[in-house]
Amino acid sequence: MRLGERSAAWVLLSPFILTTGVFVVYPLYRSVTLAFSQTFGPGATTPAGWLNFQLALTDPLFWTATKNTALFTLGSLFIQLPLALLLAMFLNRPGLHGRALYRVIMFMPQLVGLVFAAMSGGVYFAKRVGAVNQMLHCAVGFNLDFPWLDAHIAPTLILIALWLYVGFNMVYFLAALQNVDRSLIEASLVDGAGPVQRFVHVAIPAIRPVLTFVVLLSFIGSMQLFELPFIMLDGPGPENRGLTIVMYLYQQAFETGDLGMASAVGWLLGLALISAATIQMALARREANT
Repeated sequence: MRLGERSAAWVLLSPFILTTGVFVVYPLYRSVTLAFSQTFGPGATTPAGWLNFQLALTDPLFWTATKNTALFTLGSLFIQLPLALLLAMFLNRPGLHGRALYRVIMFMPQLVGLVFAAMSGGVYFAKRVGAVNQMLHCAVGFNLDFPWLDAHIAPTLILIALWLYVGFNMVYFLAALQNVDRSLIEASLVDGAGPVQRFVHVAIPAIRPVLTFVVLLSFIGSMQLFELPFIMLDGPGPENRGLTIVMYLYQQAFETGDLGMASAVGWLLGLALISAATIQMALARREANT
């Protein structure tokens, strides 16, 4: 490569290199140094070793946030994804009329945005004037003052996330099901396989790459839950039952001002996500090779 061509290549690469260095490499480096430092305001830090990690792992609020986040994640994986797959199977039926319309209707909640969904959830499940209590009042004929948000924070969050994301995941599953080799399905019909057998032994192996991707995407998104409870509950909620790991990180960084602790919590979350993703990908590769 001539000198002029080499210079042109570096000129073309420079915006990417500069952007990556400023917005990726330096923030990662800075977060590592902060995680092992004790901060006293924006510019005063002192080395702290593993102290921030020890404080986080011994803080009851951290484990409360972990439990709440894990509960929401389980709801996403074992309620939202199976329902999305069932909806995709319904739309994938041969001869179904209005498939495109159904797909648009089920995907539409994704277009309203997370902030709107959180604010709507707060309005629907408000204690006295919420839409749910008003509808029940019209149905049973007496005033209801049931605190849905205060009494059932986790189910409410899972329900709103279900409405918001089930159509999004359904689109992935539907695209995968539509690409299943029809000859495999016809061969299973000739062999006398029923609907359940065709689903387990034909559809699932064929869509396994997409299934692995959607599970991983849902897991990472659920573990990073923040905006939905923070906006809907205006904080962690009563008895911190809406507190999540990212909200705990936010409190440490911007309410307490302890950037070192916040960085340590961020790295604990990042390592947990990387470990879970690595295990899941390894299991998927092993299943594919068997």
